[in-house]
Amino acid sequence: MKKLYFLAITVLSLMLTGCGKGGNGELVGAYNKKFKNTSIPMGMVYVPGGRNLIGMTDEDITFFKGKQSKMVSFNPFYMDQTEITNAEYRQFVNWVRDSIAITKGNIEEYFIKPKGNAQAGASTFKNIDWKKVGNGSNLWKNKKPEIQTKLKTMYIADNLSQFTHGRNDKDIDVRFLRYAYIAENLDLAMQNGANSERINNYDIYTDNPDLSKPNQHPSVMVYPDTLVWRKDFTYEYNDPMVEAYFNHPSYDKYPVVGVTWDQANAFCAWRTQFYENVARQRKLPKNSRLKYALPTEAEFEYAARGGRTQTKYPWGGPYIMNAKGCLQANFKVGRGNYVDDGALYTVEAKAYLPNDYGLYNMSGNVAEWTLDASNKALVEDKNPIYRKGRAKVVKGGSWKDVGYFLQNSVAAQEYQDVSRSYIGFRCVSHFPGNSLM
Repeated sequence: MKKLYFLAITVLSLMLTGCGKGGNGELVGAYNKKFKNTSIPMGMVYVPGGRNLIGMTDEDITFFKGKQSKMVSFNPFYMDQTEITNAEYRQFVNWVRDSIAITKGNIEEYFIKPKGNAQAGASTFKNIDWKKVGNGSNLWKNKKPEIQTKLKTMYIADNLSQFTHGRNDKDIDVRFLRYAYIAENLDLAMQNGANSERINNYDIYTDNPDLSKPNQHPSVMVYPDTLVWRKDFTYEYNDPMVEAYFNHPSYDKYPVVGVTWDQANAFCAWRTQFYENVARQRKLPKNSRLKYALPTEAEFEYAARGGRTQTKYPWGGPYIMNAKGCLQANFKVGRGNYVDDGALYTVEAKAYLPNDYGLYNMSGNVAEWTLDASNKALVEDKNPIYRKGRAKVVKGGSWKDVGYFLQNSVAAQEYQDVSRSYIGFRCVSHFPGNSLM
């Protein structure tokens, strides 16, 4: 009986071997783990792939220096429904604040996992036990005197930050809030060649960069420049906006401003890493994990058009008012009637009706950073982008712009290290495939 049992097991094993990996010496492929490709990330919408006319198609303005109309094709992607809000950007600021407090304050033994690296840096942040940190209260309100003593170096009493912690009502010097990260740079990878050392193909943003190396850069200061409300309008009384816009709960759902192109890119890198950490804990397949970036100029215009061709505005019509005489965006009306559209400055990110893709405020409210550098012509007819240059393309127009800048085809520009009270951003995540399955 034992011999028969052993013989059966042997035959079964041989059968499984013949039908398993490699088959009978035939090519059967090495497939990735399957996963459902139907879920849309929270707060984003699915923009289907397709093609549309990109560039000036609405009216020919004398001496216009914009791009000529061109049919362009696109892969599908996800896009944030709204501009990134103060509350969403504050989550980034708080994460950096708590991370630096742990590493800079030398209290790793309380909040770094035992297997973690005790040296400060981007790798250390992955090992922070965020369950202990929680929403920050376990860090900033901890009653252990030794922790409070070590955190004392982070406190500065006389700065403009509105962050307060504990009963002492002391603020953190926002100059400490810098984000160090590593981002893959495919331009460097092409320049260095396939056999180069991998670390040389990454942009490294660090507190102590070696500026002799082209891929090392200073870490990015993450706190928005709240003084833009004074800088942009010297002879206006905007002091209340300086003090309240980023911190008061009344503005939580309003778009963040005072953020440079570099800060917007750092936010995208953090958002990618933030999602990656959770996906790793849930053991999601690597090929299902999201990467966030700024939209290209062409992607922004394609999404703004909402699937309509040769339309002037995201809502499709040729007029800024609807049939009832209501304004459909937040901008500078007429010769300066700022309040006629419902607000003197910005409005909530979900104000007004969305376009046909479900995207809010693709025109007006705040203009938005794109990934492109400024250029005079579309260089490709599929997924175009132009990277070279520090003057970046800004799309959509803002609360302080006249109606002309609200057109789908119109763009402006700003230097990537400059922040404004009328420029914000939103993210995209590129879809791996041709359509939702």
